[in-house]
Amino acid sequence: MRTAYKCRAYPTPEQAAVFNRMFGCARLVWNKSLDERTARYRAEGVPTSYRETDAALTSWKRTEELAFLSEVSCVPLQQTLRHQHTAFQNFFAGRARRPRFKSRHGRQSAHYTRSAFRMRNGALTLAKTRFPLRFAWSFNHVDLTVLAPTMVVVSREQDGRWYVTFAVDIGAPAPAGPTGHVIGVDLGLTNLLVTSDGERKATPQQLEIKTRNLARYQRRMARCLRGSRNRLKAKVKVAAAHRKVCNARRDFLHRTTAQLVRAADTIAIEDLHVAGMIRNRNLARAISNAGWGELRRQLEYKCERAGRTLIVIDRWFPSSKKCSACGHVLVEPTLSTRHWTCPNCRTRHDRDLNAAKNILAAGRAVAREVSGDACGADVRRQGLALPLSAVKQETRAARHSA
Repeated sequence: MRTAYKCRAYPTPEQAAVFNRMFGCARLVWNKSLDERTARYRAEGVPTSYRETDAALTSWKRTEELAFLSEVSCVPLQQTLRHQHTAFQNFFAGRARRPRFKSRHGRQSAHYTRSAFRMRNGALTLAKTRFPLRFAWSFNHVDLTVLAPTMVVVSREQDGRWYVTFAVDIGAPAPAGPTGHVIGVDLGLTNLLVTSDGERKATPQQLEIKTRNLARYQRRMARCLRGSRNRLKAKVKVAAAHRKVCNARRDFLHRTTAQLVRAADTIAIEDLHVAGMIRNRNLARAISNAGWGELRRQLEYKCERAGRTLIVIDRWFPSSKKCSACGHVLVEPTLSTRHWTCPNCRTRHDRDLNAAKNILAAGRAVAREVSGDACGADVRRQGLALPLSAVKQETRAARHSA
């Protein structure tokens, strides 16, 4: 298993100059290779392999115009070509969008493999630099002196901060002890999540404050003249505000998902179509700030590491409008209906808690822990496809970790 440790870095002016030049060369190689790939494919209809791009890089270095590419380390340049080759493979496989040109105004990074750095007694020395790079190590449970990274990534964010990331191959962690508990999780906006146990996690007020500060800095930048020195300063403040919002959201999601994984052996969640939901202009910002996709991603890898089971219920399952007591389904409940009374059994329901209970029942049915039709073939579909059999649906929806 591969993991990564990201730390703040504090390069000297000499090291910063070397890294900035490395970023520029890597960006040039990416853009030039992407341009030639695109032109060749449009003219001949033939894709370009990594070996061909690597040979083209060698020929670029021999020209007078691009001879400066030989003055930087060749490893990050070759890694740039490898990353572009992988990006095109993902694009043609339908897993990602088409690779785009890189800008000098965004995040900059360079990847160094083992042949381009030296790690001795916790001191990191990168290629083309004379002195070790100073960084802040904050992982006390890991001994830095025996750390053997397979790759080092040096990056510079838009707000001017430098980071160094260590990619390390580690053994599979021991699975966590069983808890004998199963929970269903319903995601929302006012409350980020509501569990079937009745626990609610509200969106932190700190995140709302940081989001308002970000909007204020963006308005200030919009009033500055393009190309002016004041606009450049305002842009750095906007980038810093973005970083604070991102860190606050990520910290909250990490704490929440870690608590869920520690509390239950099996977690059932809904498969939400976030890309379609944010088309609602009235809720797009709130849905984006909630970070539902990131929450699911964290649950997936944390459940895999801890030996937990994550069950993803189909998005067509009527969790909010189905009575968790008798199974009656409402015809057309509105989004503003937060409490409702079942017309069949007269049970009073909280909308979010009722949905969490239904997701729990569906998750148990998928995992074959209990019998029932809470997640039957008549309500579980994938996109626009016809209803599938319950056995096939279980294979696609249930995600069991090793």
